[in-house]
Amino acid sequence: QVQLVESGGGLVQAGGPLRLSCAASGGTISRYAMGWFRQAPGKEREFVATINWSGDSTDYANSVKGRFTISRDNAKKSLYLQMNSLKPEDTADYYCARRRRSGSSYFIESYDSWGQGTQVTVSS
Repeated sequence: QVQLVESGGGLVQAGGPLRLSCAASGGTISRYAMGWFRQAPGKEREFVATINWSGDSTDYANSVKGRFTISRDNAKKSLYLQMNSLKPEDTADYYCARRRRSGSSYFIESYDSWGQGTQVTVSS
């Protein structure tokens, strides 16, 4: 079973950037699609972005499209989320996850391994 560990969260002012990383160990992610989700206080976990195994296909939630960029480095067993033009409504715990072979990218149930999350707080 792969272990996923997120890092890079923190406090940032609105309009600023932040880059999240997700490091994998104990298993492989190179042949799997990966995703980022987030969960704000009192809200359900929601889809943010996904990337296919090779990195040449991505998809984003409408709320982050044009501001966030997902990428990966399979040689380093790592996943990234570059977040620009951050807004207070982006405040949440951010999770990376490995997607199963089948299932929609947008659904939590499609992912079989999750990290513990990293907190992002955007101040206005």
